[in-house]
Amino acid sequence: MHKYANPTQFIRIANAVLPWSTAIAVAAFVIGLPLALVFSPPDYQQGETVRIMYVHVPAAWMSLMVYMVIAGSSAAFLIWRHTVAHLIARASAPLGAMFAAVCLISGMLWGQPMWGTFWVWDARLTSVLILFFIYIGYIALLDAFDDPERGDRAAAILALVGSVNVPIIHFSVEWWSTLHQGTIITMDGLTLSGDMARPLLIMVAGFTAFYVSVVIIRLRAELLAAKIRNARQSLAAAE
Repeated sequence: MHKYANPTQFIRIANAVLPWSTAIAVAAFVIGLPLALVFSPPDYQQGETVRIMYVHVPAAWMSLMVYMVIAGSSAAFLIWRHTVAHLIARASAPLGAMFAAVCLISGMLWGQPMWGTFWVWDARLTSVLILFFIYIGYIALLDAFDDPERGDRAAAILALVGSVNVPIIHFSVEWWSTLHQGTIITMDGLTLSGDMARPLLIMVAGFTAFYVSVVIIRLRAELLAAKIRNARQSLAAAE
């Protein structure tokens, strides 16, 4: 694992992955969006509003997955001082915040016709809102100190502490009585029909591939910025 902490080695692998992840994302959206928005059947209770699911569920999945990437990368940074791990977390944070925001907004749009209100202080909704604020706090901490290392460590610690919210989000519909629908993926399989499950899984694949592509692009920019900072520091020290 440690060999991938070398920026040159990691970028070589990332550059090889980028064309594939981009192609998968484009193909998934080209196929998945028509299936989700046109050809999938309406729900017998929710009618056409169920189509919000094809954006809401992938966004919810990505908001949790990206956070676990950040938490895992933060742990690697704190334990082994892997710069690449920290840069992966840094590059992922705005994307995770975006996915959490899309999840919340689409959930509110879905909730209004289903529950008669855009927002309730439901366990699932509230815990996802907390996740969004943790994302914002992580991003803010990165540049909150004059010493960049202090900001990096503080943000990494926040990411690890905030990871306790992830199982709360996932199991909230089982631990508490909530208005939110149950989990779609269970130990017994999917709780959806095949006509709904296929476009949903395609959209999840598209969102995931989109994240991989964008985080690679952002990571390359972060590594370039780090090289520029190091060069400036070396010049300043030489003077």
